Amino acid sequence: MPAPPQLSNTPISPHGAETTIKPYLVGVVLALVLTAIPFGLVATRTLPPKQMFVVIGAAAIIQVAVHLRYFLHLDLKPSSQNNLIALCFAAVALLMLVGGTLWIMFGLNYRMI
Repeated sequence: MPAPPQLSNTPISPHGAETTIKPYLVGVVLALVLTAIPFGLVATRTLPPKQMFVVIGAAAIIQVAVHLRYFLHLDLKPSSQNNLIALCFAAVALLMLVGGTLWIMFGLNYRMI
């Protein structure tokens, strides 16, 4: 009777490659840092409001890129057209959310004055 096959403790992804926890940990650490920076700036009020908005916006855009790279595994490699389509969709959704939010906020500010 043949011996049963030995199973590896390393999880295998659907694409056949071994996965590790390191990229996820890097993603979590980057996401936490990119979240803590705006909270720290707002809590300490170290920058003028306009500069603070720029830093918060930049941290948000970088955090979207971190989530796309480390959690959704979307790279900029030309090997997959679906990845590019998903990245473009995320960019359009981000622009719509940010643009719509700013439009509403400035409209409300105009009506309040």
